Amino acid sequence: MTLEETKDTAGPAGSDDYLERRALRRGSAGWLLLTGLGVGYVVSGDFSGWNIGLAEGGFGGLAIATVLMGVMYACLVYALAELSAILPAAGGGYGFARRALGTWGGFLTGTAILIEYILAPAAISIFIGDYVESLGLFGLESGWPVYLACFAVFIGIHLWGVGEALRFSLIVTAIAVAALLIFAAGALTDFRVDGLDDIPVDGSAFGSNSWLPFGLLGIWAAFPFGMWFFLGVEGVPLAAEEAKDPVRSMPRALSLSMMILVLLAVLTFFAATGARGSAAIQDAGNPLVVALQGDGDPTALSRFVNYAGLAGLVASFFSLIYAGSRQLFALSRAGYLPRFLSLTSRRKSPYLGLLIPGAIGFALAAGTGNGARMLNIAVFGATISYALMALSHIVLRRREPDLPRPYRTPGGVLTSSVAFALALSALVATFLVDVDAALIALGVYVVALAYFAFYSRHRLVANAPEEEFAALAAAEAELERN
Repeated sequence: MTLEETKDTAGPAGSDDYLERRALRRGSAGWLLLTGLGVGYVVSGDFSGWNIGLAEGGFGGLAIATVLMGVMYACLVYALAELSAILPAAGGGYGFARRALGTWGGFLTGTAILIEYILAPAAISIFIGDYVESLGLFGLESGWPVYLACFAVFIGIHLWGVGEALRFSLIVTAIAVAALLIFAAGALTDFRVDGLDDIPVDGSAFGSNSWLPFGLLGIWAAFPFGMWFFLGVEGVPLAAEEAKDPVRSMPRALSLSMMILVLLAVLTFFAATGARGSAAIQDAGNPLVVALQGDGDPTALSRFVNYAGLAGLVASFFSLIYAGSRQLFALSRAGYLPRFLSLTSRRKSPYLGLLIPGAIGFALAAGTGNGARMLNIAVFGATISYALMALSHIVLRRREPDLPRPYRTPGGVLTSSVAFALALSALVATFLVDVDAALIALGVYVVALAYFAFYSRHRLVANAPEEEFAALAAAEAELERN
């Protein structure tokens, strides 16, 4: 701990009152609500977005990319299950990296996660507006009034209380999951193998064939879209301080969430492409509806799936708002970001951590209207955080082999090493898909790092849970050396 840190904690930041004014409601979520949260983060990706990967890699390219990204997420989730049992605090990835990689590593990880969880809801609010318009709900058109209503209503539920918010999320997520299962049952009745590889072959691409129409490079370019079946599940540990028995419930919820998401990914991918053909749905904004009705008139099933797609978007939007507020809360409470952002209300909600990211997200949605660009920026931040969280697991296993681990990652360091390598590959792939988005995210990252380097790293709060845990580890290491 630096001299500046020690001085800072001697004042208000180091008092009991400081943490009391920044307390979350503990014991609000059991394993079922946490599992619902994990699936809710992701479920909108099954309804749209993933299909654009068909235009990058074809059926074979996207299929291989999805398998590789599924392996990455599975390995990462099992590594995070171990880390969340060691450090059950609201910091999630920031807390893990802070313990393993120091203050710089903690800030790098936390900022990357924050980029993901602020940009993704902004993008999804635009997609919700598109769905509302396409369904003709209340005669509304997609635009800033719809985006504002999304942020106002759903942030309001979060301000009401975490227990109420997570129960709402579970209900909406259950509706979306049920709709995906019903869609798959209906679409698989029209399954045609010859529709899977009907995208024209680019003969100039190396390794191209009917299954890989854009060649081997198409597999790599499809990585970010293979991620859409799983993007966000890593946010479950952010609920650790509000969970019942997090040491037990967190690994269980992470594992169950991943199993459900793998099942939904397989069913959705094969049912949609097989029912209508890869070429027909590769550019569709609502691929499941197109898979069911094509260019024909809407059917009862396609209408149901269309409405359920809106439920899926709401579930992910709602859950990602929660995740972003908790990551901002933890970084602020520890002094990495302005401390006032971590103040909580009488209902133990980090109200500024909800309102300020919400205002930023609304401004981005209303000002740009470019949901795809914002999601690509979010993916860039996500891949950086994945690499750093996997690295944190590797470092802690090697540096602190005797650290009590209530849950141990199957495969140990090998598992997290696979996640690390695939995360770096996915990071590079973002430049293949949208260079501008990657550069914008990099620019935001540089500005944040400058703030940390010149200001906040000298004003950290040593008795914040994640900082205190890291300081204790450093003290123990010092005692062993002496």
